[in-house]
Amino acid sequence: MDNSIETSILKNINTPSDLKNLSDAELELLCTEIRQTLVDTVASTGGHLASNLGTVELTVALHKMFNSPEDKIIWDVGHQAYAHKLLTGRRDAFSTLRTEGGISGFVRPDESEHDSFYEGHAGTSVSQAAGVAAANAAKGSKNFAVAVVGDGSFGNGMVYEALDHAGSTKTRLIIILNDNEMSISENVGAMARYLAAVRAKPEYYRFKAGTEKALRKIPLIGKSLSNHLFKLKNTLKNIIYSSSFFEDLGFRYIGPVDGHDINRLCDAMNSAKMIERPVVIHINTMKGRGYDYAENAPEKFHGISKFDINTGEPIQSSGSYSSEFGKILCDFAAKDKRICAITAAMALGTGLEDFSKQYSDRFYDVGIAEEHAVTFGSGLSAGGMLPVFAVYSTFLQRCADQLIHDGALQRRKLIIAVDRAGFVGEDGETHQGLFDVSVVQSLPNTTVYSPATYCELSKAFYNAFYKDKNLVIIRYPRGGMPADTEYSDLCASDYEIVGDENAKVSIVTYGRLFFNAANALKLLGEDAANVKIIKLNRIKPLPKETVDAALKCSNVFFFEEGMKGGGVGEKFGCELLLGGFNGSYKLTAVEDEFVTHASVNSLMDKYSMSAEKMAQLIKKEAAI
Repeated sequence: MDNSIETSILKNINTPSDLKNLSDAELELLCTEIRQTLVDTVASTGGHLASNLGTVELTVALHKMFNSPEDKIIWDVGHQAYAHKLLTGRRDAFSTLRTEGGISGFVRPDESEHDSFYEGHAGTSVSQAAGVAAANAAKGSKNFAVAVVGDGSFGNGMVYEALDHAGSTKTRLIIILNDNEMSISENVGAMARYLAAVRAKPEYYRFKAGTEKALRKIPLIGKSLSNHLFKLKNTLKNIIYSSSFFEDLGFRYIGPVDGHDINRLCDAMNSAKMIERPVVIHINTMKGRGYDYAENAPEKFHGISKFDINTGEPIQSSGSYSSEFGKILCDFAAKDKRICAITAAMALGTGLEDFSKQYSDRFYDVGIAEEHAVTFGSGLSAGGMLPVFAVYSTFLQRCADQLIHDGALQRRKLIIAVDRAGFVGEDGETHQGLFDVSVVQSLPNTTVYSPATYCELSKAFYNAFYKDKNLVIIRYPRGGMPADTEYSDLCASDYEIVGDENAKVSIVTYGRLFFNAANALKLLGEDAANVKIIKLNRIKPLPKETVDAALKCSNVFFFEEGMKGGGVGEKFGCELLLGGFNGSYKLTAVEDEFVTHASVNSLMDKYSMSAEKMAQLIKKEAAI
């Protein structure tokens, strides 16, 4: 990619209406400029690159053919909408992508009137668009609702629920199926591609409507002839396109369409606008298009940290809890053939890439179907296996019913490895891992670990496989363990007390906040002699010894990287109260709010969980 390109077209696009009168050549140049801007920006801020590079022409065509915000363009997940941001008034702010105070890496209504919903999880757009289309119909509005959904999201059950319902309506709903995993099959051949192009032309639908109208006017046989021709046409079309799935649900199907050909995309969208019922436009795109490194390794560039444009390599690369989890699981699996792994289309992100290669017969990628993954794991357990479902905390939220009904209730050995627990930083509200503890705290027959060190992570999995019963949840944060900590060798099972056990002031915490607490002791200097850390590794059920240790204190400070409501801190405080505690108890956690995007360190400080803020609070509140 030529790094010297200047944005001669993009710099003049302030609203989607500025696209309407651009020539074909200008539209092509605009796409080139958008791609350059995407690569330049994500290289310096990190973010989702491959998916956004693949939707450039689609985004341009959407804003050329529809009138946003009156027509609602609804992006599934939202990590494919960077070009949408550039075309909807956020060009000048785009360099602030995913930075504190800057624009979000996902769509969000409080950022622009062109963003209809907060979008961070897959499979929601069709339901949302169907609802908008139904509301338009109820109001007599002629506006459109357009859902842009990737083929990966079609593995999500919610999409099928929405399709099943929406296909029975007579609304102005258009679904763009962005298929970026397969090209138009070679065995379909030139004729199918030609017919696909013809069917995407608006003239096709004008001719079709005119022919049907004329046939129906023929006395006696007109209606019957029209119906027979319609059935014949559909049969032939379904043989060529294999599109009967959508047609059977009540949709009209257009495609496949080259998703990098703006003219064909515009023709297909124009045709869809003429059809008085829900339409699916099936397009083919390439992830990472226009940037060689992303084209060759789209999974690597799905979500990437800052990288060198010239090499495609991350600027910083270090160990992580995710990679340690992957190594630990491989080590256990080598000795126990019952151990298997499940992912919901996140093998690389959750550290399961090596496991998927070494133990392919025990590796299951169920697609973006987290609910199914939990229940599938329950079935594996019933069959005598030891299943581990690795999932980001934010996506585990989708599995509340399955965790209750198909996990805890069944009393099966099912292990959930919860990645990205706590603050995740730049991905913002839709991805912060702050809710999982509150969700699982009330589950019977459930054990929850939140280790701080890699050794404790390994011990938690040993306990889960061979000591604990039923549902076991092991949670760990994004990123890695501090490289300079003196506590890296800690390998406690359920809890650890650091400092003088007789100290009258205690910090109680779990997970990586332990390292902040340890640094807070250093900041307290001589006063640290009066402070101990009660480090929880098992956070459910609480080790009785930890409560007993806190009962002896005059001041107890609980720091929790999660929601205050329903969290461990509330439970710990309740146990202290029941034990007759009459000292001071201070709980620091996230109050009743969603946490916006910023660096993890910044969020730690903002929510008084940094070492500095811990030390300040203790000095202020405790008599030391």
